[in-house]
Amino acid sequence: MEGFTYSNIFETKGIEYIIVIFFLLILIPFWIFVNRKVPVKEQFQQALNVLTAGVLRIPHGFLFSKNHTWVSLEKTGYAKFGIDDFLQKIVGETQFVPLKTLGEVVQKGEVLAEINQKGKRLKVLSPISGEIMAVNTHKTNMGLPGSDPYEKGWFYSLKPFNWETETSGLFIADEAGIWIKNELERFKDFLNVSLAHHSGQPSVVAFQEGGELIQNPLSELHPEIWKKFQEEFLE
Repeated sequence: MEGFTYSNIFETKGIEYIIVIFFLLILIPFWIFVNRKVPVKEQFQQALNVLTAGVLRIPHGFLFSKNHTWVSLEKTGYAKFGIDDFLQKIVGETQFVPLKTLGEVVQKGEVLAEINQKGKRLKVLSPISGEIMAVNTHKTNMGLPGSDPYEKGWFYSLKPFNWETETSGLFIADEAGIWIKNELERFKDFLNVSLAHHSGQPSVVAFQEGGELIQNPLSELHPEIWKKFQEEFLE
């Protein structure tokens, strides 16, 4: 055919290009494998330990208070109450200490319980007013792997006095998700300032290499940081 030319790749440098490409395809994965800093298993475990907005549970039908408690209205007309997943994953394994008993009347914002870890304490405030109808006496430890603060992890069951009025300012659904995301960023800033102030507290106990926040960052931190966290996030 006029104007058509044929080139044999083996008679040109094309075969050299193929050899170079083939060599790179073998070399690059090998180089990555040899120079990896962390074993794959350890990388996977580290990824699971990272605290992000995506791992925090925000179930539908639950209302969330700015002091990191949740409340849910039951079919009985009573409202169950507990702490949210953000607070649970911040503090880690702790002990639930109820401060109120069956039949007592509590007001919104009143301290109902404490969470305790080796003498470090956080006060838990009620998101609504009401009469205590039940106390979760089966709940002793929280923050254990796989534990759920929304099902078996409730603290009290209350008979609410002013449900509609007192829950009008609480977060729900997508609104709660946006709020939690902002709280997580605010908490990172809080930790950076707190760790700088308490120079004896290494940042490695709260952040991974690269700046990712680990789960349970308050667990090993100074009681003064717990006190400051109480003031800035729970009150």
